[in-house]
Amino acid sequence: MTDETALWAASLPPDATVFEGVVARTLATLPAPFGQAAAHIAVQIDDFAPDAMLAELGIENPFELTGLYSGIPLTEKSVMEQPMEPDTIWLFRRPILDEWVARGDIELGALIAHVFIHELAHHFGWSDGDIATIAPWQD
Repeated sequence: MTDETALWAASLPPDATVFEGVVARTLATLPAPFGQAAAHIAVQIDDFAPDAMLAELGIENPFELTGLYSGIPLTEKSVMEQPMEPDTIWLFRRPILDEWVARGDIELGALIAHVFIHELAHHFGWSDGDIATIAPWQD
C-alpha cells in the first residue's frame, strides 16, 4: 500500500456532525443581533431533500438543491398568524459535497457556511448587498 493509498484508506466523507460544527461556528461569527436571532431557527441536515420537497419545488435532480429555508421571513411575519412549523434551514449534505468536489476551488467549511448564510438571508429578508455586508462571501 502506498503512502497516498494509506492516507485515504481510513477517510470517510464529512458527516452531519461536521456540517453542524460549521453551522455553529458560522452563527458565532454573525454580528449581534443576527446571531442571537438566527440561533432560534431549526437546522436540519439531511443527505438529500425529501422527495415531496423536490416535487413541490419542481426539481427532478436532488443534486440541484443544496439548501432551503422553510418558514415565514421576518419581513412577512404577523402576530395574527401563528406558523404551523418552526422556521427551518435545510442543508443537503450530498449536493453540497458534490458542488464542493465539482468546484475544487473552495474549502468545504466555506461552502457549507455560504449555503447556510444564503438560506438565513431568506429568513431575515436580506438582499445580496446585505449578505455581503453582514457575512462577507468571497467567490
